[in-house]
Amino acid sequence: MTDTTATQPNQPTPPIARRVPTPRTHHGDVFVDDYEWLRDKSNPDVIAHLNAENAYTDAVLAAQEPLRERLFDEIKSRTKETDLSIPVRDKEWWYYTRTLEGKQYGISCRAPYRDGEARPTPRPGEALAGEQVLLDGNVEAEGKEFYSVGALALTPDQNRLAALMDFAGDERYAVTVRDIASGETIEESVTDVGYGLVWSAAGDAYFYTRVDESWRPHQVWRHVVGTDPSEDVLLYQEDDAAFWLGIGGTHDDRWLILSMGSKNTSEFHLMDLHDEAAGWRVVQPRTEGLDYDIEIDEDRLYIVHNRDRVDFDVAVAPLADPGVDNWQPMLVGAEGERILGVSAYRDFMLVGLRAGGLPTVRLLPKEGDGFGAARELPFAGELTVVGVGANPTYEATTLMVATESFIEPRAIYDWDTTTDEVTLLKRREVLGGHDPADYQQHRLWVTAPDGAQVPVSLVAHRDVTPDGTNPVLLYGYGSYESSIDPYFSVLRLSLLQRGVVFAIAHVRGGGEMGRSWYLDGRLEHKKNTFTDFVAAGRHLVETGWAAPDRLAAEGGSAGGLLIGAALNEAPELFCAVHAQVPFVDALTTTLDPSLPLTQGEWEEWGNPLADPDVYAYMKSYTPYENVRDVDYPSVLATTSLNDTRVFYVEPAKWVQMLRRTVTSDQNERPILLKTEMVAGHGGVSGRYEAWKEAAFETAWILDRLGASEIVHPASANV
Repeated sequence: MTDTTATQPNQPTPPIARRVPTPRTHHGDVFVDDYEWLRDKSNPDVIAHLNAENAYTDAVLAAQEPLRERLFDEIKSRTKETDLSIPVRDKEWWYYTRTLEGKQYGISCRAPYRDGEARPTPRPGEALAGEQVLLDGNVEAEGKEFYSVGALALTPDQNRLAALMDFAGDERYAVTVRDIASGETIEESVTDVGYGLVWSAAGDAYFYTRVDESWRPHQVWRHVVGTDPSEDVLLYQEDDAAFWLGIGGTHDDRWLILSMGSKNTSEFHLMDLHDEAAGWRVVQPRTEGLDYDIEIDEDRLYIVHNRDRVDFDVAVAPLADPGVDNWQPMLVGAEGERILGVSAYRDFMLVGLRAGGLPTVRLLPKEGDGFGAARELPFAGELTVVGVGANPTYEATTLMVATESFIEPRAIYDWDTTTDEVTLLKRREVLGGHDPADYQQHRLWVTAPDGAQVPVSLVAHRDVTPDGTNPVLLYGYGSYESSIDPYFSVLRLSLLQRGVVFAIAHVRGGGEMGRSWYLDGRLEHKKNTFTDFVAAGRHLVETGWAAPDRLAAEGGSAGGLLIGAALNEAPELFCAVHAQVPFVDALTTTLDPSLPLTQGEWEEWGNPLADPDVYAYMKSYTPYENVRDVDYPSVLATTSLNDTRVFYVEPAKWVQMLRRTVTSDQNERPILLKTEMVAGHGGVSGRYEAWKEAAFETAWILDRLGASEIVHPASANV
């Protein structure tokens, strides 16, 4: 039940959930949780409370509706709604995606390839000759409140399509199998499927995964199309709760790859799809601390591994006997380089890596049984990300390459690897004009309390100077070795044109500076993530980039843990905090092995259930238990009812703890919760609905920053 007693006349009333003391006792410590009852979403009182929170948020922010509409219109007016992706050849077809004005979802298509034909020139709004629609998301989503595709898989003869589709947001998928030429649905009998879908060599069966009660992918099954799913065959089960399982295929449709991985250790198995009866063969049995990945190249295997170097090297081994005893060194990374992965082609190998805090790609030409000197790709630019696009043809000598920065929209090129000739295929068009020269981007370095040098990316309008008056939005993540790299955003233009400086703190726990950067922000070093972020915020104020009273913070999921912990450490630093699907009740979750993700997460945070020191350390930083009775900024927490990664209950409880504890005037600095009642971890589905959600959140940030009006319009001469 929710208490709706008004605190002041003419003010919206914040919902106050009833308090039901629930003791949580571990290692001699008792924490009384008054709001744990909100976890049961089957309880009508819980749904009523969430609806009351939504109504309160709507009432408090009603005056922002015109700003939301302007932001939505700005996104829409800059976006080419009817568009076509660059066609990619795979065997005898060109594959691409079309979008249509007024339609929420993309349309996956293909058109026949004619021998010797050059890549077709995309013409938005026009179908290519002989076009076949593989999957029209608008048709699939009709009449449904949520729709998402988890995977598409083609039979080796490319006549049938299998699709994983989610209609709730809980990442439990149903499989639809269709004949492509006719569009006929062949079957829809297999449901409750996890990620991953691979066809058999004959195209009469497919492999899929299932998840356990805690949403962990742990089984591989084989289903023969047209048979009852009760007859499906279990091929593998992973019983170690720390390991997640995944499946994938290879470019030649020869191998089924089974991967198992924890945060520290990995293991791969292979099945020859031309000889399924031979069963699985292990690449290298799991060895604690040995993390590796693989790429098959005909009769040899490339292994990216951390056996000899924390930032990984590349070895080669015979496919027939790929164990660690046969790993021969092939490429040793330089100091400061984190090798991420390799892709094999007939004439060369591509190596993905991080160097200088940014991702890049190098090419190693094949020479005999070895490789020649590594070549850099012919692309460069300040804070520019270089990546290789979809190139499924093993014999290809011309590759699609993508570049992007904070100020330069994504561009797709054809790169002739034999001549280094580069041809621009498509640059993301920003309608209404966009001139990168209107903006500036920088990499700053901030000294953390322990002396570590933390990179901070910053982008602003060219006329903005560090004069101590600027509104700033500081973003952070900092977990799982994930990196937040430069990317272009039309929504961000709405911030920059209103004078907002956008900054990303690349804190420890992320992977921007290599594996050691990650290790220094996990387990017993987790607090470095939070102190790095606070140091970045203070640096922006001290150097004049941010006004002392105009610094907002934003982060989502594990980044929500970062935001919540930084808020508790330095509430005076921020004027507003937006926490998206935030992991703010981390200790409660990590103490319950029955919850999704928990056991696999113990290698990220530690196991507080078994170790009293881990319990004490986590309790000292988790946001829910550490809200202080001092003034806090305004807070907006956004979540989704069907999120299976971070349950809605975490921000729901946190908001209640904030409201009852902080001393600031909550009419002036309201604490808000917005729950999407039909959505998952990624929020609502459909591009227009996603734009509305982004406009809602951005309007709140701009309002709190006092930056609602455009002060730097786009250049008129573009």
